[in-house]
Amino acid sequence: MLRFDDLQLFVCTAELGGLSAAARRLDISPAVASAGLKRLEQQLQVRLFNRSTRSLRLTPEGELFLGHARLALQSLDDGRQQLAGSKVGIRGPLQLSAPSDFGRNTLLPWLDEFQQAHPQLQLRLLLGDRVADLFRDPVDIALRYGAPEDSSLVALPVAALNRRVLCAAPQYLQRHGIPDCIPALAEHNCLLYMLGGRVHDRWHFSDGRREQSICVKGDRVSDDADAVRRWAVGGAGLVYKSWLDVAADVRAGRLKVLLPELRGESAPLNLICAHRAQLSKPVLLLREFVQARCAELLAYAPWPH
Repeated sequence: MLRFDDLQLFVCTAELGGLSAAARRLDISPAVASAGLKRLEQQLQVRLFNRSTRSLRLTPEGELFLGHARLALQSLDDGRQQLAGSKVGIRGPLQLSAPSDFGRNTLLPWLDEFQQAHPQLQLRLLLGDRVADLFRDPVDIALRYGAPEDSSLVALPVAALNRRVLCAAPQYLQRHGIPDCIPALAEHNCLLYMLGGRVHDRWHFSDGRREQSICVKGDRVSDDADAVRRWAVGGAGLVYKSWLDVAADVRAGRLKVLLPELRGESAPLNLICAHRAQLSKPVLLLREFVQARCAELLAYAPWPH
């Protein structure tokens, strides 16, 4: 692999017409400069300069390579400036709303990492399953499952391929058995939560050819999806949740995915704001960051692809 400092030395030598002058500009010794140029020629397997006791002149091969070396150094410098520039302005308050379960158990450690990278950012995090009013509530953006009901809102995809999965704790399955088909869910205690102001008790699945649905029942309902996940982890019943909410529990063995041959309901995660003017650099960087972390979880998704 070609070294950055060797490319820099080559370009500088060509521009100044001498190795000693290039060494002085780069603040290295003539011996180090000579070794660097020799190393570059050995890696390229060509002679880049014709040397004499008084001058250094580019060979035809050196002339050809000089343009590429300059472009490479310029590209690296552009990348460095973009990285430096991406941190400029990442400061001040950022007000964010997120669902209770995803926010507490998945997003919180991600936000810790994001804020460590941007220590001048001040986060205000509102957690809850009630859809935030982006025109009235003290939030700039919201992370929400599904498309917004208000078509005037701006929605950017974060995890478009996310789905709900059916799962239960191993201790529940030991006591009550493992359901092997959709109708068998009627024989199980299903833990329910509120969606859009109503109990989400009709669960939809697909085998790739046809849709199946069932109206389920259970002895527990909550308007807080995190409470429902905790009930499931404690062995109280079956739960039908976003993969992003339960991925950590599944991978740790606290929950087991059931009927993995079926696809659950689509549950895309979107970043939502009231106006495109709110898509500031911090917001877009946060979206890219969360999007990348969600992609890592979705790589372990259990449904057929």
